[in-house]
Amino acid sequence: MVLLSDVANSNAGGAIGAGLAAIGAGIGVGQIGKGAVEAIARQPEALNDIRANMILTAALVEGAALFAIIVGLLAVL
Repeated sequence: MVLLSDVANSNAGGAIGAGLAAIGAGIGVGQIGKGAVEAIARQPEALNDIRANMILTAALVEGAALFAIIVGLLAVL
């Protein structure tokens, strides 16, 4: 027997989890960008290496966040 309160709690938990994953990804990518800009300011000759590492790391953070958001949304359904 499924209680309506259990379904509502599951929906709320999934939605909150997906939102927290999106917020966490935004903060993470912001920190990556901040670090890259500071590193480029210190060593402008390493621009290409820093940029490549920044893009790779940001893509990994976004990929992990996408999985977390999908899991959260699947909990809602």
